[in-house]
Amino acid sequence: MKRTYEQLIQHHFADHTQMALLTGPRQVGKTTTSRSIQSKNNTYYFNWDDIEDRERILQGGQTIAAYIDIDRLRDTLPLLIFDEIHKYSQWKSFIKGFYDRYHTQCRILVTGSAKLDVFKKGGDSLMGRYFYYRLHPLSVNELLNRGPSDTDIQKPLKIADTKFLNLLNWGGFPEPYLKQEQRFYNRWTRLRKQQLLREDIRELSNIQELGQLELLATLLQHQAGELTSYSTLARKTRVSVDTIRRWIVTLESLYYCFSIRPWTKNITRSLLKEPKYYLWDWSQCSDKGARNENFIASHLLKAVHYWTDQGLGEYELHFLRDKDKREVDFLVSKNQKPWFMVEVKSSIKEKLSPTLAVFQKQLSLKHVFQVAMDGDYVDQDIFMLDKPTIVPAKTFLSQLV
Repeated sequence: MKRTYEQLIQHHFADHTQMALLTGPRQVGKTTTSRSIQSKNNTYYFNWDDIEDRERILQGGQTIAAYIDIDRLRDTLPLLIFDEIHKYSQWKSFIKGFYDRYHTQCRILVTGSAKLDVFKKGGDSLMGRYFYYRLHPLSVNELLNRGPSDTDIQKPLKIADTKFLNLLNWGGFPEPYLKQEQRFYNRWTRLRKQQLLREDIRELSNIQELGQLELLATLLQHQAGELTSYSTLARKTRVSVDTIRRWIVTLESLYYCFSIRPWTKNITRSLLKEPKYYLWDWSQCSDKGARNENFIASHLLKAVHYWTDQGLGEYELHFLRDKDKREVDFLVSKNQKPWFMVEVKSSIKEKLSPTLAVFQKQLSLKHVFQVAMDGDYVDQDIFMLDKPTIVPAKTFLSQLV
């Protein structure tokens, strides 16, 4: 399956000399994407988890340069891929030194399954030397094979009902989505969770209480989309609130979950509350309503990350809630201004929420959607609408990324 990100990274190296940093969850397709960018005879792959590759990296940049014969004239510049190098405590110094010396003779792609802006312990700055790309699971728009877009909103396009339901039920990670077999899915998800919560945690943090951390991950899984009570989580896991906060930051850094925070500007009686957490793998939500909401949250997060990484503007994802307990699931902002609002419902038959009109007036929003998961596709650009409207998820998501 050809990913949108393959073309995105190809465009990056065609237009820029900066290195590309590509991050995302385990098994989301980073290695497959990176290795498909150029022909194998001009691409060199170094994985920190491979002993021989690790030895070369530790010997320094000149060893790597000599190994690929960097001074040899070629039709195209070689591509060097450094995978999982963030596990090396001095990775920033190594990459900076290599880039400063050889960036005119090669292209550099750094990939990792932990957020590269989190696990930094000093070292030289990479400022001005890279562009950042966040790789997400498959989405409705990506299954439509439309490729990268230079605009944030696209024209609607119909997705087959079976593809939509398979994406919702099997998740957006390529292997289980393509396999669509229950026993494989069970084994794949169990192994991925084990690798993330034990191997990755052990390598990238000082957390010793792995059993309690696994319990926290399970609790977050069962309350995806709900308001967070750190004190309740602390009581159930028998650790301090500060420890819970630190552990969740670590889980976010390893792409187990992500947070969205409330929007408070221009909201009458806004409620400053803790964030909500969602899973990167929405298929792990057993409750139908929670899975539907997580599904939309993941699509929106992918969109705001992609638009921002593409340089289209500064996009963020929030939710809305006031002291009268009126709430809307999602608000997308563009360049620090509210842009559009989304409330998720399972059925097209559910009445339009009156809360949408209340917040629309307060925020002067043009686009307000109540997204129905079971609605049939409608071939209409919903971003031409200027009042709260019930819209099908198949149409709405096809216009994102």
